[in-house]
Amino acid sequence: MLICIPNVLDAAQIVSLRERLDRANSWVDGRVTAGYQGAPVKFNQQIDELSDVAMACQRIVVSALERHPTFISAVLPNAIYPPMFNRYGEGMKFGAHVDGSVRINPQTGAKLRTDVSATLFLTNPDDYDGGELQIEDTFGRHSIKLGAGDMVVYPATSLHQVTPITRGTRTACFFWVQSLIREDSQRALLHDMDNAIQRLNQTDADEIARRSLIGCYHNLVRQWSET
Repeated sequence: MLICIPNVLDAAQIVSLRERLDRANSWVDGRVTAGYQGAPVKFNQQIDELSDVAMACQRIVVSALERHPTFISAVLPNAIYPPMFNRYGEGMKFGAHVDGSVRINPQTGAKLRTDVSATLFLTNPDDYDGGELQIEDTFGRHSIKLGAGDMVVYPATSLHQVTPITRGTRTACFFWVQSLIREDSQRALLHDMDNAIQRLNQTDADEIARRSLIGCYHNLVRQWSET
């Protein structure tokens, strides 16, 4: 399930993040956190994830995620890997790869299964050329280039890449989520059901039917959840 989520960050949050990142002196080669598959095809920079600026920016992003209903509905997060921040200048790219299945939280040492990958764009698309996030699934290849503050989430099992930058600089936040629901198809069904419930709530549909549907939703979460 690939979902684009608009307005995860507001204008003030974007400005705050960009100011911190643009003046940071803790940018490092992006390959420091790449696995054996990703390292040969990864050419970008990222903020040292244990630096003060990284942790300050992480707090802004996580706070926004915790309050965003579409993110919660689509991902059903159990644990969020501390968000990371990268940038691509001219000629930089990240070749086709699949994200590693398990990440170790550098702050706590806890292991996290990567069910969902997320990219939160921090640069408007008019500010750079190239740099599309291309994601492949059973329906083909999707090219994603969103506005600053918008995010895409997709199964971490997907083959994906970032195309070369030909002008400007692309700055983004990226992270992974271990979901309460491991299977993507089950998460998709629950997200569709939640959307239907919300629409029925807005139209004051039959209360007994709505209560039954809400019960079915929670019973499915209870049945499929791994916690």
